[in-house]
Amino acid sequence: MIQSDASTAMEVARSLNELSRVFDTALTRTLVTGLALGVLTGIGWVTTQVQTWLRERLSDVTADVVTVVVVGTTFVTAIGVSMGVWQLADDVVRATRGLEFINGPNLAATVVILLVTHLLSRAGRRLVDGWVSNRQAFDQHEVEITYRVLQIILWVTAISVVLGLWNVNLTGVLVGAGFAGIVVGMAARQTLGAVLAGFVLMFARPFEIGDWVEIGDNEGIVTDISIVNTRVQTFDGEYVMIPNDIVSGQEVVNRSRKGRLRIEVEVGVDYDADVPTATELAGEAMDDLDAILSVPTPQVVVKEFGDSAIVLGCRFWIDKPSARRKWRARTAVVESVKAAFDEAGVKIPFPQRELSGRAETGGFRHAETSESVPVENGGVDADPEPDAVVEPADEDVPTPDGSGASERESGFGIGGDDLGMTFTKGRVSLGDDGDDADDRDAPDGGSDERDGADDAEGSS
Repeated sequence: MIQSDASTAMEVARSLNELSRVFDTALTRTLVTGLALGVLTGIGWVTTQVQTWLRERLSDVTADVVTVVVVGTTFVTAIGVSMGVWQLADDVVRATRGLEFINGPNLAATVVILLVTHLLSRAGRRLVDGWVSNRQAFDQHEVEITYRVLQIILWVTAISVVLGLWNVNLTGVLVGAGFAGIVVGMAARQTLGAVLAGFVLMFARPFEIGDWVEIGDNEGIVTDISIVNTRVQTFDGEYVMIPNDIVSGQEVVNRSRKGRLRIEVEVGVDYDADVPTATELAGEAMDDLDAILSVPTPQVVVKEFGDSAIVLGCRFWIDKPSARRKWRARTAVVESVKAAFDEAGVKIPFPQRELSGRAETGGFRHAETSESVPVENGGVDADPEPDAVVEPADEDVPTPDGSGASERESGFGIGGDDLGMTFTKGRVSLGDDGDDADDRDAPDGGSDERDGADDAEGSS
């Protein structure tokens, strides 16, 4: 069987080498080789262009089979002609005859497996398109991702079968692939995390391209969603690339998902104003605006007691939310409500603060000396508690007309004698050190007696 295959291959090679006699000059051989390669390139382009025409007249599977057969036949013919005009066909057959692992059946099976895989890949694309065509949960980007994943699975399976057909030991390949996967996973764990998060975002679909979203501190329009990151164009014209693992770990606010957005504008009215009338005026001011939707109907609610005003909330909806529509609607509502309030005389107050105070009556006094604290019986407490706070009696409190005290008092409810006694104690005598010490130790009365004794001794 093997020898018959080899003899057949040699006969085909000799037939191809006969072309070298027809094209015996280098120029003609070069032209033929270029023409063969040009036909090979052109047949692919022509097949792509007429593929729609073939599918209109044939089934999708038949059109794919015809395309594969035509392209494959053209490829083999172009390679054979190129080798024949240069007398290389028999050399190639002799070179491959020494390779024991190359044989006709395995080669043919390999070609068939690859062609079938290609046909299955194209059929898989139509299957995915038909499966998601009736489901609005998938957009074109997700369809493309699904098809690419299916295509990778098909080709990996086909290559594994072909390697097994050629008796290639896959154990070493799988072990090497495992170690390579570990190394790549450790080196690019953040990128792999972003890729996995990208697949989650693809199928969870919290937002789509063109949506107005807020992701963390970034707000804008989604312009692209890839496996690794999400691109957002802010309203300042900046493009922000956000890794998908960060997107999946943050709160995402989508303002475009439902196709409409509710906006609220707060306005305060004076506490003296008629709140029901102000509410009705604000509602009528929003009824005729073109920048907002009439359905749902705009509403005005009384929200809270503010510091300076009663706060009203003017709520309305806009269609096809965007930043431009939002600010246009807010501006229109503010201008309309302000004009309506001005016309009706409803006051929008400025921030206000109200200050008030209380007159002092009586009060408390902090005792700072231990010898001049008055007590209720008219005496002096010799040893009061430290830092004691004493409330003066009613008769000790001075009155505006000067009455209410039996004796001359100071402004703090202390008698005049007590005040004078306090200042007398604070004086320091001018004498020698011993006398100064005695003066400081003696009470006030003892100082007067010593002065009398000194006068008597001088007169004697």
